[in-house]
Amino acid sequence: MRAVPFSYIARNLWVRRVTTLLTAGGMALVVYVFATVLMMSEGIRSTLVATGQPDNVMVLRKGAGAEINSAIGREQAAILSTLPGIATDGLGRPLVSAEPVVLINLSKRSNGKPSNVTVRGTSALGLQLRPGVKIVEGRMFRPGTSEIVVGRATALGFAGIDLGATLRFAGRDWLIVGRFDSGRSGFDSEVWGDAEQMAQAFRRNVFSIVVFRLADSGLFEATRARIEDDPRLALEAKPEVRFYAEQSEALATFINILGLSLAVIFSIGAVVGAMITMFAAVASRIGEIGTLRALGFRRGAVLTAFMAESLLLAALGGVVGLAAASGMQAVDVSTTNFQTFAELAFRFVMTPRIAVQAMVFALAMGVVGGFIPAWRAARLQIVDCLRAA
Repeated sequence: MRAVPFSYIARNLWVRRVTTLLTAGGMALVVYVFATVLMMSEGIRSTLVATGQPDNVMVLRKGAGAEINSAIGREQAAILSTLPGIATDGLGRPLVSAEPVVLINLSKRSNGKPSNVTVRGTSALGLQLRPGVKIVEGRMFRPGTSEIVVGRATALGFAGIDLGATLRFAGRDWLIVGRFDSGRSGFDSEVWGDAEQMAQAFRRNVFSIVVFRLADSGLFEATRARIEDDPRLALEAKPEVRFYAEQSEALATFINILGLSLAVIFSIGAVVGAMITMFAAVASRIGEIGTLRALGFRRGAVLTAFMAESLLLAALGGVVGLAAASGMQAVDVSTTNFQTFAELAFRFVMTPRIAVQAMVFALAMGVVGGFIPAWRAARLQIVDCLRAA
């Protein structure tokens, strides 16, 4: 079967360039929405997964879905620090950090509205457990004082978070002495201070979590079993990476469902627009279709030509939409994490998988919008086409 030349197909799009651009623009907007939703979901996942270290273990109360819902007694924390297989620092101290985690209210810089911010009590050992966290301005807080350091996203997103400024919460004034950067992980959205001072200020006799590093990651299952089988503990252990990955699931799933539902609704309009464009193309080229058939091109060739035209239109919209969505990678946004009820800053992340999914979505719109007009063009009789011409 002879195929209609590709140059003929592309020329027809150029001849109708105004209509082509308008239709491709509608498809581009849909692809933009589709891609940004996937990028947002991927950004949340990558931010929280990057928060954990692969060789760290996080221990929480059994059944606690988040750090703020967990409670670990001091005796339990002491037992955990004596577990075999825990790595040590250069001074021979076990790399264990028992940390209270609470929420406070701060006002956003953008609109002055209050939002929850995570406050973490930690220590020098806690900093060693998070090698990705670096002090980039000022210094680390001194143990035993009411000094705090703030994450990059917290400093940028909330009012009054400046070096040397004072925050008042938990009945105390806290001096901001440093700003840290954790490489776009979830810690960037937190405030850190001394664990014991935080526990006293918030009148907590328990910790929220205990984090430790194993000397050998292969010891995790044995360590987990030892913790969960100990009747004194009633705790559960998880790899830190897995814990934070689970924290992203609820929010990422909600964004996916809501965003993709909107994208599907918008795509109906784009498909209708493509269908109208292709029907108009068929109606204006009835004479050409008759000539092609008279020259020996079969119905399948005509069908393929019009489908290729629709797919080219969709591909153009897909490329433009993806290009616009890629620009969102330079934007930092924040939202409330459903698991912790705290503000979480993240960025849009474009991946090859998202790019492929967006292009497939665009081409699917082209197939749906172009098939019926292409089928009608292929079913036209030669005599009727030449008579209409």
